[in-house]
Amino acid sequence: QVQLVESGGGLVQAGMSLRLSCAASGRTFSTYTMGWFRQAPGKEREFVSFITWNGGSTYYANSVKGRFTISRDNAKNTVYLQMNSLKPEDTAVYYCTADPSSSTVRTGRSLFWGQGTQVTVSS
Repeated sequence: QVQLVESGGGLVQAGMSLRLSCAASGRTFSTYTMGWFRQAPGKEREFVSFITWNGGSTYYANSVKGRFTISRDNAKNTVYLQMNSLKPEDTAVYYCTADPSSSTVRTGRSLFWGQGTQVTVSS
């Protein structure tokens, strides 16, 4: 069982940065692929990024590539999402997710999800 708790969201102006954190409980964290999804009002949840268990591979949605960076610290059971050059269209609730399979994370069918953290970017 893995429990995920996101933090770091907030209200920022366009062009600024935020770093989201996702703290995980459970001894299996270091073996899981971790990912981030987001859901804007009135829209479906969409994939943002994932990172494999050892950080060896990362993957990003085209909409955030070059602006967002995912990383993880297995010693702290935490995954991060550094978000730079934020745009109003990045406004959404951001969810952390975990699964043993990268493909499962990528398609949004992960076993474990956090409750989400709100990110609001004003123009």
